[in-house]
Amino acid sequence: MNDSLIKKFKGNSKKKKVNLAQKQKIIEQYAPLVKFIAQKIAVRLPANVELDDLLSAGVIGLMDAIDKYDPSRDNKFKTYAEFRIRGSILDELRAQDWIPRSMREKAKFVEKAINRVEQRNGQVASEEDIAQEVKMELGEFRDLLNQCKSISLISLDDTGSFATGERKSLLSVLEAGPEHNPLDQLTQRELKDQLSKFIDELPEKQRLVLSLYYFEELNLKEIGQVLEVTESRVSQLHTQAVLRLRAKLMGSGILNKARSSRTANC
Repeated sequence: MNDSLIKKFKGNSKKKKVNLAQKQKIIEQYAPLVKFIAQKIAVRLPANVELDDLLSAGVIGLMDAIDKYDPSRDNKFKTYAEFRIRGSILDELRAQDWIPRSMREKAKFVEKAINRVEQRNGQVASEEDIAQEVKMELGEFRDLLNQCKSISLISLDDTGSFATGERKSLLSVLEAGPEHNPLDQLTQRELKDQLSKFIDELPEKQRLVLSLYYFEELNLKEIGQVLEVTESRVSQLHTQAVLRLRAKLMGSGILNKARSSRTANC
């Protein structure tokens, strides 16, 4: 995929000569990207969530990207489109409120346990420490993580920065839109700085899972082969990493600040 077609379309748009046929060609060119992102999200969702709904939301995100992309900025359209497509799909999921309340409560339960242990001990909590805190055997605690795995998809995106992303591409894309005011940009930079710091503090395997999944775009099975563990174990490590990050971000207060900033801009 190259940017020649989108640049030509945007050039015509500036001249107020919108070519709908060109726009349709761009949509067709990037349709496989929409499908790829939707399928990657769908594999982590319950069976009751329809892939067609995700694809429709993704196309809306793609059209939004076409309308808002600024070729004069130093961002490739594919990178910008990925951000908009994924954001649109996640907005659709939040609108459907597909996560059961019981699952949210379980995730909060784990997050609070992580916070308590780490504040008490002053260091990164092990799985054994957290399991002991919630009065569970290790196997039982890992089963609980499996139950929370779907919520981890939205949880990372709730930070407003770390998603399919390529954290490195979002660093340049997120501030690019004209809709962000200076205060919001400052909050997002604080958030990303904190998130980067907290990722560095994760246990090695959890950090590696995030890197392979979000940066190298390996699937869970492929990550399992790299780490020589089962796909289920990779899922547990991923969920635990996400819940740790949420716990740390909530504890620092920066996540609530970012949400307040986004709400103020709506």
